[in-house]
Amino acid sequence: MALTLSELARLVDGDIVRGGPDLLIDGIAALDEAGAAELSFLGNEKYRAQYLATRAGAVIVPRGVTEGPEASALIAAENPSYAFGLAVKHFVAATARVFTPGIHPRAIVDESAKLDPAKVRIHAGAVIMAGAEIGDGSEIGPNVVVGEQVKVGRDCLFHANVSIRERCLIGDRVILQPGAVIGSDGYGYEVVDGRHVKVDQVGIVEVQDDVEIGANTTIDRARFGRTVIGQGTKIDNLVQVAHNVQVGKHCLLVSQSGVAGSSRMGDYVVVAAQSGVAGHVKVGAKAILAARTGVTADVEGGKTYGGNPARPYMDEQRSRALVRQLPKLVERIKALEKDA
Repeated sequence: MALTLSELARLVDGDIVRGGPDLLIDGIAALDEAGAAELSFLGNEKYRAQYLATRAGAVIVPRGVTEGPEASALIAAENPSYAFGLAVKHFVAATARVFTPGIHPRAIVDESAKLDPAKVRIHAGAVIMAGAEIGDGSEIGPNVVVGEQVKVGRDCLFHANVSIRERCLIGDRVILQPGAVIGSDGYGYEVVDGRHVKVDQVGIVEVQDDVEIGANTTIDRARFGRTVIGQGTKIDNLVQVAHNVQVGKHCLLVSQSGVAGSSRMGDYVVVAAQSGVAGHVKVGAKAILAARTGVTADVEGGKTYGGNPARPYMDEQRSRALVRQLPKLVERIKALEKDA
């Protein structure tokens, strides 16, 4: 449904900087694709060139921005990306997922499982094993396996081919993307008489409320006790979290990162792409690990780190700058030796 510029501003909690309040906007698009009746946003200075050239009817910009393409109305907001997301929800409401309760006839639900067929949705091929509990409003996608005595909270969404092994705990409003595995065995072996002997992994995984876990990500069960993913944490695709790891609240773990066994993370930690955290170390709250950082010892919270082994990010950047100068330094040394 189309909105006027003034209606859009109210929806996104923004202020009209330029443009008529009755301007009609009926869709959303990227800066370089938007037309005269569509909304876009400027959330990153990398896209300023596209912003200046856009043909969008309206653009959500950061507060303080007053200049832009002549053809575009401007709405200022504290967080343009978030504000644009609110507009997206409005314009795509007609195509949003509709929750329709019921159990597909080709799903397998053990008679001892606890769920209300009138308040959950179980798709074809899903398996709900003995003693499992599914909270109201939760949707279990095609070919998902919910293991024995697993407890799933309310309003969860598990996409196709998710596996949750026995006794694991899933909080409310948890989203599991396709292929995620929760509660696989931790990687534990002991060498006995020259052979690797498997160490039993008898603990569980606890995924707290409002967590999202990406496609083909694996969270290992604890050797004993619990592996914990804290409330509000968002984990990208292709991430590995090992046994007995404790991830704090509202952390971000980005694609291809890995956390080894028994490590601890405080709240609001960011682990960027392809970073690794070694076993039995602590990462302090609000620490940021830049891409490809390797943490091999405890690091303090509230700081940004880079390199392998991890060290303060600016120290790492200065070292890299010096390394880039090495070829020139070598040439200068050769020239001095030649002239000596």
